[in-house]
This record gives sequence, C-alpha cells and structure tokens, in this order.
Amino acid sequence: MSIGRRGQLNAAFVLHQRPYRDSSRIADLLTAEFGRVTVVARGIRSRRGGQGALLQPFRPLLVSWSGRSEMKTLNTVEASGEPFALTGSVLFSGFYLNELLLRLIHKNDPHPELFAVYHATLERLDQGGNQSRALRIFEKRLLECLGYGLNLAQTAGDGQPVDASRHYTYQVECGPQLSVAENAASYAGRSLLSLAGEDLTDARSLQDARRLLRHTLDFYLGDKPLKSRKILYSMRSW
Repeated sequence: MSIGRRGQLNAAFVLHQRPYRDSSRIADLLTAEFGRVTVVARGIRSRRGGQGALLQPFRPLLVSWSGRSEMKTLNTVEASGEPFALTGSVLFSGFYLNELLLRLIHKNDPHPELFAVYHATLERLDQGGNQSRALRIFEKRLLECLGYGLNLAQTAGDGQPVDASRHYTYQVECGPQLSVAENAASYAGRSLLSLAGEDLTDARSLQDARRLLRHTLDFYLGDKPLKSRKILYSMRSW
C-alpha cells in the first residue's frame, strides 16, 4: 500500500539517518499520521544545502514520499519550524529518545499521541528544564502510548490504594506489591504516586522513577543495551 503520496505533506522528525550507496541516504522518520516510516533520499548527498541540510534530527519537518515497498522514496522535505538546539548531555538525551522509539515502535504503526509527546519533550529539553524529569515523563508516556502503561496507584492482585508512607516492590505487567520493609529492590509509595501524577520534584521520587522505568523498559527491550543510555550514564545525566 502506498502512503504519504506525492504532494501530501506529513509532520515528521528524523530519528536516524545513514549513507546509502554513492549519493543517497536512508532516514527513519517519526511521523504524526503514519508512525515510523523509512525513506530513501536519492541523490541527496551530492547536493549542497537544500534537503540534505534539512534532513537532520530534532528539526520539525513536513515530508512527502511515495512507493509500495517497505522503504519509501522521499519526494519532498520542508522545514516546519526551527531546529531544537540540543547540545552537550541534552543532545545525548535527544538521541536516547530517538533510540527508544527506533527500538520499541513498529514501522507504519500510527501513534499520533506519541508524536505529540516526543515533540513536547524536545521542547522541554530545549528550554533547559530538569533533564532527568523530562526523560522520566517521556518514558512513562511512551509506555502508555504503546499499551504498556504502569499501574502505579493500586497494588497488584487486591487493588488496594498505594500508601505514600509504605514501600513496594514492582512486577512488570502486574504492578506494585507491598514490601515488608524498605530494601534495595523496593520503591517508596510516595515515589510511585509522584510518578503517577508526573510530579517528580524531589530527588527520591526521581531516583525511584529512574529505577522503575529502566526495569520496565529493559523488560520490553530485551538483551540488547541502549548505546545512548550508556553515554548518558557516564555523563551522569540520565
């Protein structure tokens, strides 16, 4: 099936691109209407400026493509806004978002709400807010958009409300379970409720949210580690 016909412009971001043959590039796009789409930009490396300069990560784009195979042919790319000026550790946070999306979402599986979440997270990173908090909220919302949302307000099994003063362990795809005492594998009830409300304004809640979300994401990512996460961890920015 052909999607993104010539002349039909679609909001998009570049997640990743790589050289292809002598003068072309392959780009993985996140689009608002069609999800993740792979396109080939033919001859783009032989031209100066123009489309090659636009086809970069963290820049809002309007694109069109054509073709019936899994890899589409890029027809048009236009800027739809100024690029987000991510630098230093914030730049690697952006790469982390992109790597998560490449690993977790399927091609041609529309997630318009996820496109909006991604765009909003780039804005938060660009504005210089709390980087760790922005990443945790993105991770939480990504899981929700993919149907893997966390149960944070009720205990698994008996459905009792999470108590801010107690501690809990967490089983992926089930939820929190009351812990007899605080230990290295437990999470503060206050932290679970803070994550549920996307507050995360204190250090303990952020620390617990990072551990819980990493544990959950690793469950769905499998054994292959994220390269960008290693870099952020070494920079102490994740």
